[in-house]
Amino acid sequence: MNKFWTIVGHTYFSRVKSKSFIITTVITLTIIIGMANLPSIIDMFSGEDESDDVLVMDESGMYGDYLLEEGVSEGAGVSFENFEGTEEEAKEAVIDEEYDGLLVVTADEDNLPEGEYYANRISETGEQVQIEQILQQLKVMTGTQEAGIDQQTLDTIYAPVTLQTEQLDDSARTAEEMNQSRGLVYAMLFILYMTVLIYGQMIATDVATEKSSRVMELLISSAPPIMHMFAKIIGIAFLGLTQIIILLGGGYFAIQANEGSMAGEFFEVMGLTNNDPIIYVYAVVFFLLGYFLYATLAAMLGSLVSRIEDVNQLVTPMVMVIVVAFILAMMGLSMPDSTLITVTSYIPFFTPMIMFLRIGMLNIPFWEVGLSIGIMVVTIVLLAALAARVYKGGVLMYGKSGSLKDIKQAMKLSKKE
Repeated sequence: MNKFWTIVGHTYFSRVKSKSFIITTVITLTIIIGMANLPSIIDMFSGEDESDDVLVMDESGMYGDYLLEEGVSEGAGVSFENFEGTEEEAKEAVIDEEYDGLLVVTADEDNLPEGEYYANRISETGEQVQIEQILQQLKVMTGTQEAGIDQQTLDTIYAPVTLQTEQLDDSARTAEEMNQSRGLVYAMLFILYMTVLIYGQMIATDVATEKSSRVMELLISSAPPIMHMFAKIIGIAFLGLTQIIILLGGGYFAIQANEGSMAGEFFEVMGLTNNDPIIYVYAVVFFLLGYFLYATLAAMLGSLVSRIEDVNQLVTPMVMVIVVAFILAMMGLSMPDSTLITVTSYIPFFTPMIMFLRIGMLNIPFWEVGLSIGIMVVTIVLLAALAARVYKGGVLMYGKSGSLKDIKQAMKLSKKE
């Protein structure tokens, strides 16, 4: 057993001290901290607190006073100012950037307001959008007054309709419960997806690297290949756990530092609060099962190649499987009770993502969860037995490789040992 932990330690420390691990962790942590501070950064550069100063020329003689009333442009980021000069003088002031824009208000044939807006730069998300909304409100108000409709009647018409809902299926989750779980489901899907892609590739590459440097011959002479395979899987798991803790810890403290502008709102929107504790237990269970399933497969594939260049070619089918699972899970967020999602949740390579999706978004019977976990455990055991035989023979294979057909040759070599 000491040999097992020696290999685990060697795998872990050789990776955790590597420049690639340190650089990747620092860059990712920087991105997370940057996203946590995004509202502050946007405010710093956008100058949101400053209103756009817009000149108003009322050629209709009817609407200028309304636009200049206090509170009309409040919250729209626009500040109106009456201009008594000519239109050309007003345009010159805008060109010289003394003001941000010029609004010329006229009346159409029905005595309803319309306007022309002039600015140095016009964009789809500029202040003209807010100005258009203000004019629209003015048009509605003027039109209703002309039609003899008072404001109270108008407010009654535009008030939201009352619709009471009652759920008849007691086993179905309410919209509130689904929203509470959605954030955790998102987090689980992305973490598992990235973990399999990054650390699965790392396991396969690590095995290929040791084979290419002939270190493997020394390792298998001191410890059985099966022990070496699972020690490497555990060592990379500890490495991944270290990186996840660093990133989650950094993200947590970054969000806490911006608590006033982000933290409460973030957790509420993402639904990371008020979840049933059992969902977190399932998240850990399916994450671990998914990792060991794909990590075992990656170690087996990595043992078949003797050159690092061949790793990507051989692990591509595994990557495609996890990509398909991720796409199905993303689709399932909007239709978790569909037949496609239900059936694929029992396919072992899809189960970690899709069954957890169903657990988070639906109230499914415990036997379905137990059945999916049982199928995964059996699959991992069978895959581990196959991987152990392939790994035992694969680590002794050198020369050109990179095809799944090499599995047969590896199994033949394992019988000779």
